[in-house]
Amino acid sequence: MINMICPLCAGKRPVCIHEYKLLPKIFPKTAFSKEFFGPSYNVFVGRVGYPNVSLGPMASIEKGLIVDDPSKWFGLPYEQIIEMRYLLIRSRSKVNIKQDSRFIQENQLITLSKPIDIEMVFKKQPVYKWEFSDTLAPNGPIADIETMRLAENPKIPFKLEKIVSDDLKATEASISIYNTGEDVYKLASILSSGALGLEKNKKLVPSRWSITAIDDIIAKNLISEIKDFKSVNEYFVFTSEYLDNHFEILVMPGNWEFENFEAWIELGEPKILEEYEEYEGRKKYADLQAGGYYASRLGIVEGLHRIRRQGKAIGFREIYAGYSVAVGVWQVRENVRNAMKQEPKKFATLEEALRDINTRLRIPIKEYMKNSKIFNQKRLSDFG
Repeated sequence: MINMICPLCAGKRPVCIHEYKLLPKIFPKTAFSKEFFGPSYNVFVGRVGYPNVSLGPMASIEKGLIVDDPSKWFGLPYEQIIEMRYLLIRSRSKVNIKQDSRFIQENQLITLSKPIDIEMVFKKQPVYKWEFSDTLAPNGPIADIETMRLAENPKIPFKLEKIVSDDLKATEASISIYNTGEDVYKLASILSSGALGLEKNKKLVPSRWSITAIDDIIAKNLISEIKDFKSVNEYFVFTSEYLDNHFEILVMPGNWEFENFEAWIELGEPKILEEYEEYEGRKKYADLQAGGYYASRLGIVEGLHRIRRQGKAIGFREIYAGYSVAVGVWQVRENVRNAMKQEPKKFATLEEALRDINTRLRIPIKEYMKNSKIFNQKRLSDFG
């Protein structure tokens, strides 16, 4: 058996309950070879050694678009997500972030194209390594590339090809691509591959960084638009729970502000992490919550933009013991998106809304309020 220590709890509790159930299912069906032929949906850019990083296609042993599309994963059980990701080989070759080569160009085409078959020969047989992250989805086997080629012509949507071919700044291009209907997952991959930006500034972006960068870029653009919308005139409450992560979203009358709470419940005395941004926005990175803050904010802003309203938004995230292995920030984004798609509960007063939220949180709402900038910088009478 694989003996692993959870990167979140540092061995303070058993973490292998899910993985050990998977081992008998996975290993018999996977005989990794030094040669690969099959579909690639994405590429991965590492951050170790920056600006000299690893780059290569994420290649699936089994066909199926869902394997690299987190927007389709909400509701899937833990075991299925990990098993599914195990079947995705992470290939790699060392490159410089500003290098221009045929290999880099072909990786860019992979991110722009619909799923495309590729051929690869590896230096050694792919080796599996358990990797779990608060930001990235679980990774499968890793292999160093000897040679790679595209086995068919890329199929790039016309609108996407036009935007990328224009000499636009990465931020402008990202917003334009999002507005064509592409989700942030594909957009983060395109940014990571170095396909976006002014020609003189194009460079690879580590996948871990591109995910949060896209969440930030798209949310800021949507926030600039929702500031022109009318405020909600009641207290809206949205709820979602998945993978032992529970979310409550409160939207209150007023101009846009955002506050986000995270609380780990199962490890000793619960610790509440708080991040806040005022109407004008943040000036510093949200270090305490990192990518979770930006993923949560994006989901909330997308929901408000959809109903064409603004307000003061507060997110409450409680993480329970069942979330024994981190599977990536996508689950925050999709949990919040799921909450914002539901019909909200509506209340006439703040007290009623908080009382309702309190029935589903394990930490009393008063503990969050003690740490809240929105609540403590204003009188309750300011909220109606």
